[in-house]
Amino acid sequence: MAASGSERVAVEKCKGINGLDKVVLREPRGSTAEVYLYGAHVTSWKNDHGEELLFVSSKAMFKPPKAIRGGIPVCFPQFGSHGSLEQHGFARNRFWSIDTDPPPFPTNSKSFIDLILKPSEEDVQKWPHSYEFRLRVALGTGGDLMLTSRIRNTNADGKPFTFTFAYHTYFSVSDISEVRVEGLETLDYLDNLQNKERSTEQGDALTFESEVDKTYLGTPTKIAILDHEKKRTFVLRKDGLPDAVVWNPWDKKAKTMADFGDDEYKHMLCVEAAVVGKPITLKPGEEWKGRLELSAVPSSYCSGQLDPQKVLQNS
Repeated sequence: MAASGSERVAVEKCKGINGLDKVVLREPRGSTAEVYLYGAHVTSWKNDHGEELLFVSSKAMFKPPKAIRGGIPVCFPQFGSHGSLEQHGFARNRFWSIDTDPPPFPTNSKSFIDLILKPSEEDVQKWPHSYEFRLRVALGTGGDLMLTSRIRNTNADGKPFTFTFAYHTYFSVSDISEVRVEGLETLDYLDNLQNKERSTEQGDALTFESEVDKTYLGTPTKIAILDHEKKRTFVLRKDGLPDAVVWNPWDKKAKTMADFGDDEYKHMLCVEAAVVGKPITLKPGEEWKGRLELSAVPSSYCSGQLDPQKVLQNS
């Protein structure tokens, strides 16, 4: 009897909101994640205290073909309006399958799920290419959330294809005005509110007092989001994803979004690992891999300020 409590199911398939299929991942120390097969969409990531680390809008519609507002939408084969397809491409509003024959790659976790997306006839009319998109979502032993995407060109006609991509991660924060982002200082960015005009960020950590929608180019492999009020720091580690998008709609835009609460912008921040500046081109048989690892660590105060050195040492 005692074993059943500790031997919790690491991977459980069940029904989510509106009867949509989802997978719950559990890690022995108590952290969890939830992934909907609709969009291969991570909608929850909780630490071992049961605190939700991702933001999902209270008005999110779990009704296909509408994308889910919050969590981690997957943007493919197009990020934003960088192309002729619908905003953020179509991967986030397609039904994915569980991948029964995933490629071998090591994971030190038993708590993971492999999903796969292949083009439908409708998709091929919009984007005439054959591909296999494999996504592994895993919970690490310390509660870290890892997403690994593998996209392969399976065109039989010899044609290459080109795409942009992002993990459109919505982080839950206590108060947007108390948050700062480190790791993007002095970098060039495209300002999506100014017709993608290119500018250079100032030398200070990013703080927020109005709408922001920027694509930072050639970013470091590690970015930190420091939440003063929660004394929590999110650390993003990324591989194969050179760019980073930072987005918050602020009050005016929030009021125009039917699936987003008027004041919810105060409690979320998107920092997205992405490939936007230099799109990926794959020849037939070639594969691209993009990996994102998210961790949440306690941040320590030092003379009233968060000490970034300690954050980096702890992570």
